[in-house]
Amino acid sequence: MKTAISIPDSIFQAAENLAHRLGLSRSELYVKAMNEYLNSHKNQNVTKKLNEIYSLNESTIDDDTLSLQIRSIPKENWE
Repeated sequence: MKTAISIPDSIFQAAENLAHRLGLSRSELYVKAMNEYLNSHKNQNVTKKLNEIYSLNESTIDDDTLSLQIRSIPKENWE
């Protein structure tokens, strides 16, 4: 698909230089850049939803349970 976008001259020139250094066409560079951007943001909604769910639940441990957990850890000599 062909498309037209407006970007600042400095970004365009930096992209042109990078494409040349990598031996890519402008289209190839923009496709790679968009794929990386999309992949880095694809789980954003999952994280947001999990944060919403877990914010509704108490996540602290009561003192008795914490004490039992601490006592169950074996003692080690750190010398």
